[in-house]
Amino acid sequence: MIILGGKYKLFVICSICFWSVIAKADILPLNDALRATYTACVGIDDSLADLKKMAGINTAITGVGTGLGVGATVVGIVKEQKDQAADTLKMEKLRAIEERRIQNETPPTSNEDLDAVSREFDNLWGQNTEDKNKDSEIDKLDRQSKSLGHWRTGLLAGNTATNVAGAIIAGKNTTDGDLQNQIDNCKTAIGELRRARAQARIDGVDVSEANAIVSACEGFETVDISKINTRAKGAMISGIVGATTGLTGTITSAVANSDSVRNQGEGGTRTDKEKNLNTASNVLAGASTVASATATVFNATQIKAIKDVANIAAKCTEALK
Repeated sequence: MIILGGKYKLFVICSICFWSVIAKADILPLNDALRATYTACVGIDDSLADLKKMAGINTAITGVGTGLGVGATVVGIVKEQKDQAADTLKMEKLRAIEERRIQNETPPTSNEDLDAVSREFDNLWGQNTEDKNKDSEIDKLDRQSKSLGHWRTGLLAGNTATNVAGAIIAGKNTTDGDLQNQIDNCKTAIGELRRARAQARIDGVDVSEANAIVSACEGFETVDISKINTRAKGAMISGIVGATTGLTGTITSAVANSDSVRNQGEGGTRTDKEKNLNTASNVLAGASTVASATATVFNATQIKAIKDVANIAAKCTEALK
């Protein structure tokens, strides 16, 4: 054991007292620490309310867009089935006409004979009930195809509009530096309140209020609001992709369904150009649907990320009242 002389004992005691006074001087009085915590932490839940509201609205918008995209894809598939059925009937008609032409063919010997053969050719079809029924079915399929094409174009246009709106909302629905600073200040205030509480407990002061506030607000020390912006960015990118594919699909669908493109092949069948445009339209409709669905997922997860912080903020605000 080291035995200190009188003057050394006095020095050590004075040093302890000095540093204790200095340390205590850095600690806020409990009431001041409580007021500082109130100032720093109250209102964070209000800042998050608008974010949560807009994320909810955007989830609904992109959900509608997903439905429109699914509709456009399904309609495009049904249209393709109608077109294939019409093409089959048209090819059957062409084969039947060709067979009848061969059976009735008489080599023309003059211009008059050539005109007669042409007139005869025109009369090779439509002279019996079976021909007329087949023509009626072809007309019906063509009308259905045309109508479905219009529906696909309209649904794709609607999907495009929702993706554009979703991308705009998602791009704006992010946290800013002010919210992060407010949360950081709240964290600092909670730390100061802990220190003031410890000193107040030593001084025999009632710390029950401080205990309740620290317990309610300390969750801010572990929150990560960057997740909110990450989800928003994902939703915005998905919206942009969906808007791009949706717009391209809308234009492609409209062109594919135009009179200048439809049924321009032999006997009113589809050309490769029309087939390719319809296929592209259906693929783009599917891509837009996926983009909308992805944006919906991002919006939904953003709501959860916001709620995680908002729940802490609401609990803290309630304790501070």
